[in-house]
Amino acid sequence: MAARPSVPAHAPALGSTHRLLGRFHVTGVFWYRLHYRAAKAWPNWVMYLAMLVFSAGFFVSLGRIRGAIAANLEPVLGRAGLWTRSRRAYRTMRTFALCLTERYQRMAGRQSGRLTVEGESFWREATAGGRGAVLVTSHIGPWETAAYAGAAEERRVVHLVREAEIDPRAQAFIRELVAGDGRVVTHFAGEDPRLAIELAEALRRGELVALQGDRPRTGGRTVMAQIFGQPMPLPIGPAALARAAGAPMLPIFSFREGRRAGRIVVRPPITVARTANREADVAAAVHQLAREIEWAIRERPYQWFCFRRLWE
Repeated sequence: MAARPSVPAHAPALGSTHRLLGRFHVTGVFWYRLHYRAAKAWPNWVMYLAMLVFSAGFFVSLGRIRGAIAANLEPVLGRAGLWTRSRRAYRTMRTFALCLTERYQRMAGRQSGRLTVEGESFWREATAGGRGAVLVTSHIGPWETAAYAGAAEERRVVHLVREAEIDPRAQAFIRELVAGDGRVVTHFAGEDPRLAIELAEALRRGELVALQGDRPRTGGRTVMAQIFGQPMPLPIGPAALARAAGAPMLPIFSFREGRRAGRIVVRPPITVARTANREADVAAAVHQLAREIEWAIRERPYQWFCFRRLWE
């Protein structure tokens, strides 16, 4: 296991433009508010046209992010020339805009549609007898949908752990939006040093905890796994939490399948061993999870939203 460098894991790399633009940078609160207000008020057809325009604008202007997306997809889809790399990056950015818009529409009370679930037998196996489970996903598609579906299906509390936004003002804005989500309790990683204890206690009460398994926290401990034959540091947090609480890890992924249509896929639960060698137990579980994340990325590569170059 190793410590992660002090940079956000998959967030866009920040440079002089971030300092210059401030709230108008792509990670700034201006774009969060604009997108939410448009998704809340504009007709669907206007919103769709706006997404096409803004996706094209961001594609042209965000060269570093465009290059990172294209480079990260090469181990998944194979090496390609400039045109194909550009097409892959644009398709990913457009899909991200669609997922983000539908997320804001849901937050504004406008979003409804079809949602199918695959692998329900794995869900029942992991949560049998009312026991808690660690729902582990990755930044693929509308990833938060899994937590909300779990709350509706199981009729019990789901603790959704989010990474903090880069812009503190954007963080405050998101906190306000998710404050009233009923059975879904949102936590922001890093804000409370007692969070791990609180989550373990929730699992022992039979509640669910939803975490991303592909994003190491700044300075957090990781296991060096392999994804698409490339080294990938993955956080130990989900596996360590599951081991401490005696709960299974349940890989669960959300995919966008079209306009107002989603698909949740539940994969086989991962049991974290509890031997005398804690680090080996956790590492083995993380390597299992890496295979599930790789499967999900292969399933929908253009819904993998990783905006920092992972490999040279």
